[in-house]
Amino acid sequence: MSRLRDPRWTPARAGRELKHLVGRLSRRFSKADETCITLEPEGKARGRVLLSYILEPLEQKASPDHSHTHFFESLCIARSFLERGFLVDGISWENLHFVPRESYDVVIDVRLNLERWVDDLPSSTLKIAHLDTCHWRVNNEAQERRLERLRDRRGVALRPRRLMPPNRLIESADRATYLGNQFTAESYGFAKKPLDRIPVSVPFTYDWITDRQFEGTRQRFLWFGSGGLVHKGLDLVLELFARRPDLELVVCGPIERERDFEAHYLEELYRLPNIQTLGWIDVASHRFLDVVASCSALVYPSCAEGGGASALTCMHAGLIPILTREASVDLTPETGVVLRDSQLETIEAAVDEHTQCSPAQLEERARSAWEWVRTRHSKEHFARHVSEYVDKLTRDIEGDSG
Repeated sequence: MSRLRDPRWTPARAGRELKHLVGRLSRRFSKADETCITLEPEGKARGRVLLSYILEPLEQKASPDHSHTHFFESLCIARSFLERGFLVDGISWENLHFVPRESYDVVIDVRLNLERWVDDLPSSTLKIAHLDTCHWRVNNEAQERRLERLRDRRGVALRPRRLMPPNRLIESADRATYLGNQFTAESYGFAKKPLDRIPVSVPFTYDWITDRQFEGTRQRFLWFGSGGLVHKGLDLVLELFARRPDLELVVCGPIERERDFEAHYLEELYRLPNIQTLGWIDVASHRFLDVVASCSALVYPSCAEGGGASALTCMHAGLIPILTREASVDLTPETGVVLRDSQLETIEAAVDEHTQCSPAQLEERARSAWEWVRTRHSKEHFARHVSEYVDKLTRDIEGDSG
């Protein structure tokens, strides 16, 4: 693999940072966090819904951004209500100033607003928590444990990332939907509220890569994730591959946004011949598929997720997943590996077992993972589950009013 002498100011990196800055400024000047938009159904409205989620796709009535599943999912939820004749008011989940002035049949929130509103909403309003993460306490405590382990191993205290603010979302709700697996549901079990699973979507699905060469890729692995690098186990993966020059690792994620992590792992990220760091990569690009085709498995030992969409995207692209249970993706022995814990020795044993498989065994497992995820996680599958859920809510609303 070719190495970068100075990773900090490559043209690709400068472009990513400029795009990120432009996005932040655009959001600030658009005042999205202070906006409420109203989407009206055809004909007379049968009721009114307040959705506190992602505002941009509702404003554009399209979901142009595929960097996260929540852009599509927010629009899909709004459309499901519109198609059934409900008027939908939409705000950003970060709009902490909005106060409901209308009478709502349904209120849906993903984080901090529902607990502000709960005492002022009519008792007839159905209050729904849409749980796109595990519970904030489980999330934060899991990350703190990872940071403590890193501190004890390496003698460095890195900044926490992706910590969630304390909230009483589930306590304020009548019922909830969640995107992850049983791990996610269990984190909210204490509240004893009805939970309905709506399997998380993915930005893209891909055809099976027919010319994959598993013989040449079985010792080459991918780590693919977003922000919160320690949270998502990149430190563990880097340390493992740094001591295993017989294995190869490709790293795809927003490394430059976590400067303290990057500085501490500079050697592993950029100066070892068996580790290639590419930075953030667009899942809509041919480059992403080229990277995936050069690897055989994803190693992703996250400590807490609410849907595991990055792992699911890689499965759609034909990679075999090696995951923690906390990555919140259901797997069978035929479709991937669930690590019993996140110790380095456990991850290494799973990686070694993978490399001992024959090319035919790896191809069979990769195809099983690809077929499994196509039947459970897609935009169409998400939309169908949302549609069924909204139908159930509609029956409950009309039953109460009747």
